[in-house]
Amino acid sequence: MPRIVITDFIADQLLPERQILGPEVELAALDAYSEADLLGRIEDADCVLLYHHMALTSFTIARLRNCKLIVRCGVGIDNVDRVFARQRGIPVCNVPDYGTEDVADTAIGMMLSLARGINLYNVLLRDPAQPWMYTHAVPLTRLRGTTLGIVGLGRIGAATALRAKALGCRVLFFDPFLPDGVDKSLGVTRVETLSELLPQAAILSLHCPLTTDNVRMIGTEQIAQLPRGAYLINTARGGLVDTAAVPPALASGQLAGAAIDVLPHEPPPADDPLLVAWRDPRHSAATRLIVNPHAAFYSEQGFLDMRTKGAETCRRALLGLPLRNVVN
Repeated sequence: MPRIVITDFIADQLLPERQILGPEVELAALDAYSEADLLGRIEDADCVLLYHHMALTSFTIARLRNCKLIVRCGVGIDNVDRVFARQRGIPVCNVPDYGTEDVADTAIGMMLSLARGINLYNVLLRDPAQPWMYTHAVPLTRLRGTTLGIVGLGRIGAATALRAKALGCRVLFFDPFLPDGVDKSLGVTRVETLSELLPQAAILSLHCPLTTDNVRMIGTEQIAQLPRGAYLINTARGGLVDTAAVPPALASGQLAGAAIDVLPHEPPPADDPLLVAWRDPRHSAATRLIVNPHAAFYSEQGFLDMRTKGAETCRRALLGLPLRNVVN
C-alpha cells in the first residue's frame, strides 16, 4: 500500500486528502515542527506533502527510500532543497494557484487600510482623550492616480495589479523574469530595474519568490529611494525585507505606513525590532504598522484548494501520470 506523509501544519482527519486518494493509500499526518521530528517516520514514504512550519533539506531527503514526489503545498519553494531532490531523482511540485485571489485581496486591503488612514484612526480613537476628527491622518491623498509599484508580476502580482487598476491606480512593475507582452495584456507598465521603480512608487507591494539573490532586497537604502511618505506592503516572503529598517523609516516619516504579513522568522522572537516598535504605544509603528501572522493565503476556499491540489498531485504521481508545476 502506498504511503503518503504530510509533514506539518495539517493534523486533522485528512478528509479532503482521503476523498481524492481513496482507501488504497495510507495517509499519515506527522504534525512536525522540525526535521528532527521526522526521524524514523518518513523514510518509507512514497510521496511527501510539505507545508510551511519547517524545511525539508538534504538531511531528510537523503533518507527517503521510495519517494516518487515531494509536494510543497503552497507557492514558495524556499523551504525545500529541490536541487538535491532532483539529484536523487525526486521531482518537487508546488501548488502555485490556490491562494492567488486571497493574497491579492489582502494586499489591496492593506493598501486601502494604510492609504485611507483606516488602521490609524482605528488605533488612535481607542483612546477617549483623542479628538474625534479626521485630522489624525492628514495628509491623505486620493488613490486614483497614485502609483503602485509591484515587484514580481506572477499570478498574485498580476491579480493585485488588476485590482489596483480598478481603483484607478497607475501600476508599474519590476520583474526581470517575465516575458515581454504580459504588461501589454494587463495594461500595466514595466520598468527595467528596481532602482527605476522605487522613486516612482507611492505604494510598494512585493509579490516575488525568495531566492538567494533577493534576500533583504528592501532595506534602509531602498526605502530611502521611495517617495517620502510612501507605503510598503509585503505579502510574499519575510526574507525580502530587512524588517529592522521599517521602524526607523516610520519614525522619520519616510514611510507613512507599512503592512507586513510575512516575517523572516515565524513565529517571530519577542525581541524582533519590528514587533518591539509595533507594540510600543509611543512609537509611530503603533499606529502606522499592520502586522499579520502569515495569513494572506487563507480563506476556507483557498485552504481547501491547497489541500486538494496537493493530494491530486500525489495521485498523479502514484498513477504515473504527467506531473504539473514541477519546480526542479
